[in-house]
Amino acid sequence: MPYSDYKCFRFKFDSGVAFVSIDHPPINLLDEVLSQEFDKLGRQLENDESIRVVVLQSALPDFFIAHSGLGRVGAASKTVSHTRSFRLTQIIGERFRNIPKVAIAKIEGRARGGGSEIALAMDMCFAALGKAIFSQPEVAVGLVPGGGSTQRLPRLIGRGRALEVLLGCNDFSAELAERYGYINRALPADELTPFVENLAHRIASFPAHTIAHVKAAVDMGAFSSMTEGLLVEAHESDLSVASEVTQARVREALKVGAETYEGELEMGFLSRLS
Repeated sequence: MPYSDYKCFRFKFDSGVAFVSIDHPPINLLDEVLSQEFDKLGRQLENDESIRVVVLQSALPDFFIAHSGLGRVGAASKTVSHTRSFRLTQIIGERFRNIPKVAIAKIEGRARGGGSEIALAMDMCFAALGKAIFSQPEVAVGLVPGGGSTQRLPRLIGRGRALEVLLGCNDFSAELAERYGYINRALPADELTPFVENLAHRIASFPAHTIAHVKAAVDMGAFSSMTEGLLVEAHESDLSVASEVTQARVREALKVGAETYEGELEMGFLSRLS
């Protein structure tokens, strides 16, 4: 059966809408397993003519996606090639941006780091008031975000606010994220699902080719230099990963609570880093 061989996702299909729930406990860490399945999922959805709208959500109440796995930092090469190449999270995001379907993120928990970047790559993002949290905490552990946020955030919220998000490494509530333009809307938790489902089904009722044409036209104006920008971001991120300071800081973060369920809820471990 199609979509039956995924370990990290649950699926529901209804009238041209694919409801895709991330289910990779305990925190939906964007590790090698989830990343590879995300890449596979994007390819499959891209070629599925029965789908017009994708709603990406989480099966876990406290986490949309915690962030990218820090374990990959220690395993990364300390030598950075002069030939620039894309990061996998960038590729995943770009595939969802470019597929001739509408991709909607529904956030009810924490979307930090790579999780925030996946949400930013979707065509629309809606979040639950009092529950959803957004953040780009990479700089606090010596990393440059490498999944698209340095390129997408300035286009969405402006340079100054993008730098506040990227360099401040603070959590943003759904209310503040809406005010900044980080997301489309913040809604009361009990209104979020009905709103997203109604919008998804409404869009899915329209001709598929017009949905694809509108996305292509909008992206030409909004993201005409995205490819070059992502390559620069990936290279700067690779350089940060190769740093001995970053390597030491990531090891320290893992020792004091990073990637544990309790540690990731409020990310208090960041204040314990030397």
